[in-house]
Amino acid sequence: MTSVPPSWRELLGPEHAGAAIVPAAGVLVGAVNIYLASSLLPTAVAEIGGAGFYAWNMTIYLVAMVVATMPVSRLLTRWGNVGAYLLGFTVFLVGSLACAVSPAMPVLLAGRGVQGLGAGLLSGLGFAVVRSALPRRLWTRGNALMSAMYGVGNFVGPALGGLFAQFGGWRLAFVTMAAIAAVCASFVRRVLPAGERGGAGAPVPVVSLLLVTAATAAVSVAGVLSGPLAMAVGVAVALLLVVAFFAHERRGGPRVFPRTTYRPGSPLKWLYLTLALLAFGVAVESFLPLFGQRLGGLAPAAAGFFGAAISLGWSAAQIVSSSAVKDRTVLRSRVAGPLLLASGLLVQGLLQRQDSPVWLVLVWVPVLFVAGAGIGLAYPHLSVAVMSSTRDPEEGGRAAAAIATVTSLSIAFGTAIAGVLVNLGGASVLDSARYVLFGCAAVCAVGAVTAHTAARLSRSAPADRPAPRPVPPTDAS
Repeated sequence: MTSVPPSWRELLGPEHAGAAIVPAAGVLVGAVNIYLASSLLPTAVAEIGGAGFYAWNMTIYLVAMVVATMPVSRLLTRWGNVGAYLLGFTVFLVGSLACAVSPAMPVLLAGRGVQGLGAGLLSGLGFAVVRSALPRRLWTRGNALMSAMYGVGNFVGPALGGLFAQFGGWRLAFVTMAAIAAVCASFVRRVLPAGERGGAGAPVPVVSLLLVTAATAAVSVAGVLSGPLAMAVGVAVALLLVVAFFAHERRGGPRVFPRTTYRPGSPLKWLYLTLALLAFGVAVESFLPLFGQRLGGLAPAAAGFFGAAISLGWSAAQIVSSSAVKDRTVLRSRVAGPLLLASGLLVQGLLQRQDSPVWLVLVWVPVLFVAGAGIGLAYPHLSVAVMSSTRDPEEGGRAAAAIATVTSLSIAFGTAIAGVLVNLGGASVLDSARYVLFGCAAVCAVGAVTAHTAARLSRSAPADRPAPRPVPPTDAS
């Protein structure tokens, strides 16, 4: 491997800018809308009612987002890059407009579901198009840009939603997102390569889709149930459905993940698991504003920005990490990332105090920033390893698109499990904070083991190659 990394100028220069910026914008609008509506809902509920359905806004969006990431590789095969992206932006635009004109909460929730479908398509397409539209040397930079959009979106979403809510313009927020989607769609034909279209492609993995939909719904519902026992049961049901999903895919037939994932000795399953464990750590962001307000005495706005410290660390670290090209440095980054994330969460848990003084609250921010940097340190290199796991273009597209599936599903699981841990603390916010931070630290630390296992197997397992095409017989002369 070359010791000179490609520059950001090369990625964002005239030759490749379109293939990088439009997919990044797609990932960003999906990530922004994960938390945008949460900031708008109090204002929306005051106008259209439906307080009883408050918690379902996130549940429906995440379920739809996870489901929509799964058929991405088939859409690319059928419609190419341009057609798939136009579909994704159009679906997102329609969902945003439906939210904007909602006369009642059920309509708003339906719009959120359509938004989630568009966001899931755009998130999956972002990683898949990096593999197909950019040269191999730019994959790390491209993946860093795509995954950084999750971090930026987690920061911008609550801030943007709060800004619109402050002036009572919650409908205008959704109109703005629709306008952004329309602008992005207008550039798709101009800047994206059309991509190869190969007919119908692989059949739709209906059973896999149903199982992962049920698992995502179960874990998302678990996050809004009352009582730790009910939430634990919901999480257990979701885990059983995930086990059933992988058992079904191992048997063959139409599948979501590439076939390489299920081969004995393949590093791909361990790479996906490491990505999932990194994304799991992002779940604590849902509760950090609560801890900041109750334990640190922060104002709601300040607590919201404090909660985004992990995402900022994630995004910033990727800018630096994506410059690494030496094999040893890359492998160390993949293992060190989960350890850094887990260490940051562990230290943050140790720093929690009731009525924390100002100086201690200020220390929380760099600690969380470092925790987020652990994600950014490893994520782009793990993504490139996933994309490099096969030389079959169709399987490679499926492998790349599945990165978004794994990330979205893991965030949903992490949020639900963090909710269970919060409830375990009962009336004590301090206990809740420690349970969440220590519990997530323990889970994320396992990522160092899975990353090491993937690295060990990668050295002994060659990349999957496309099956040779049959040679037509020739007449003997």
